[in-house]
Amino acid sequence: MPYESWGLYPPLPQKAVALSWRDQGWPSVEGQVLPRGNGRSYGDSCLIENGTLIDARGLDRFIDFDRDSGRLACESGVLLGDILEVAVPQGWFLPVTPGTRLVTVGGAIANDVHGKNHHRQGSFGDHVLSLELLRSDGSRILCGPQREADWFAATVGGLGLTGLITQAELQLIRVPGPWLEVETIRFAGLDEFFALAAESDATHDYTVAWIDCVASGEALGRGLFIRANPARPPVEADLKVPRRGLSVPFTPPLSPVNSLSLRLFNELYWRRPRPRRELQHYLAYFYPLDAIGDWNRLYGRRGFLQHQSVVPPQAAPAAIRSMLERIAESGTGSFLAVLKTFGDRRGRGLLSFAQPGTTLALDFPMRGAATLSLLDRLDALVTDAGGAVYPAKDARMSAETFRRGFPDWQRLEARRDPKVTSAFWRRVTG
Repeated sequence: MPYESWGLYPPLPQKAVALSWRDQGWPSVEGQVLPRGNGRSYGDSCLIENGTLIDARGLDRFIDFDRDSGRLACESGVLLGDILEVAVPQGWFLPVTPGTRLVTVGGAIANDVHGKNHHRQGSFGDHVLSLELLRSDGSRILCGPQREADWFAATVGGLGLTGLITQAELQLIRVPGPWLEVETIRFAGLDEFFALAAESDATHDYTVAWIDCVASGEALGRGLFIRANPARPPVEADLKVPRRGLSVPFTPPLSPVNSLSLRLFNELYWRRPRPRRELQHYLAYFYPLDAIGDWNRLYGRRGFLQHQSVVPPQAAPAAIRSMLERIAESGTGSFLAVLKTFGDRRGRGLLSFAQPGTTLALDFPMRGAATLSLLDRLDALVTDAGGAVYPAKDARMSAETFRRGFPDWQRLEARRDPKVTSAFWRRVTG
């Protein structure tokens, strides 16, 4: 199978060795290696140049599930979607989930992923009770918040660099079922967004906003605020579970995502009539893009780059405004631009991305120097505001940008497995 990042950039050829059992030990390969889950990182943190990937998708077994307490033990290659298929009918849900369920447990830990409920539940690592780490010397380290805590802090958000996560125990959360009551509110600018975010964080488990990244002038910062709580529908409600849609059958030579299509889509999406409140299945609310198979192909053969950043609360209004102005001036961006405020909880990992502040994420078709220059300008706004760029979504930030955003990187380097590295780590640490 081909091994690429989800953004299809950079185009680095990969070789891999697959694992099938968690007790089979460290694979016998020469040179440096990198553990890999399902390859949903957007940039080069899941790639290794002149090395070998350790494909852990074969570690896909459940070990134990306590239906009374919601404790789940599984191998690291289990997909989040696999957990949901088992847990939701039993009244349990993932405490934290990113925007795709096609992520492995190991990948979710290694990137300390966050979701729409960070203000309530923090990030994924906050709900990991323990994990087993296999090192290249054959040793195994069982660690958690209260056991080998330094190893745990290095591994959560550690980008797979401390070794191979073989298994983990998670704490799930109770839910009344697969449905959510979702409210969508149109807002005209950033001031309204921040007011809605402050209000909604106190009343709703899940909050997020779509923002029109090409709007300018008086329309700058307009968008849709979407908040939700788990719900138990009336017995008589006629509700349908969403089905998987079509797949993108091939990668076009040029991306159809351009300034004209983007402006047209965003204008129609902004103005489209929609119910203020509705019941949605969790698949539709959390994972809308999973319904489109291979949607990353829409950005063409050159792929795309996502820029996701977080800036501290006091600096956020001015920094986000400046970023949106730069993006609108460029005439490029993505249909799905996400804006959200994080809660007060910092991640447990040395390199955890989620921290108090506001995060903005959107995709850019790769168009060479112009795209890279724009992203460099966005980086400067982020670092000047005291923020950070998300390593799991990055394919090009400078070493300086990374080190300013993650000053604890040397503590992770001290615990990095000597045989493990990545294209990302080589780029940002030299």
